[in-house]
Amino acid sequence: MTAPDAPASDTATSDIPVIELVHPLPGFPEARSFALVQLDDDGVLCALRSVEDADLRFLVVPPQAFFPDYAPVIDDATVTDLAITSAEEVLVLVILTAGDSLADTSANLLAPVVVNTVTRRAAQVILDDSSLSITTPLMA
Repeated sequence: MTAPDAPASDTATSDIPVIELVHPLPGFPEARSFALVQLDDDGVLCALRSVEDADLRFLVVPPQAFFPDYAPVIDDATVTDLAITSAEEVLVLVILTAGDSLADTSANLLAPVVVNTVTRRAAQVILDDSSLSITTPLMA
């Protein structure tokens, strides 16, 4: 299944207050519930904040805001785990590593977070695509 290239406004991240990870993020086995908090007025920059650990959060963005051609292929196991029935209910987010400036910030395109906006189930998916990187510069 290919994740949709819908503009960020088509799937508002503010509509997903809490998501449940079906598998924990690598390195964070206890964190399963995250609030998706919008950090800007446009809904582009968000934080995934752990419900279990107030100090744990990840900066995330919908990839199409910075990488319009990014279209990850989601494996069938993830589609089943997240109970995805159509591409329209999928929200893809990429985790950022913040730098000193926007020019120094990178995105993890190899392992996006895929969210079913209907069930609010999510998983970080490690893609089988050697052309993608975990440190892709946010600004070209």
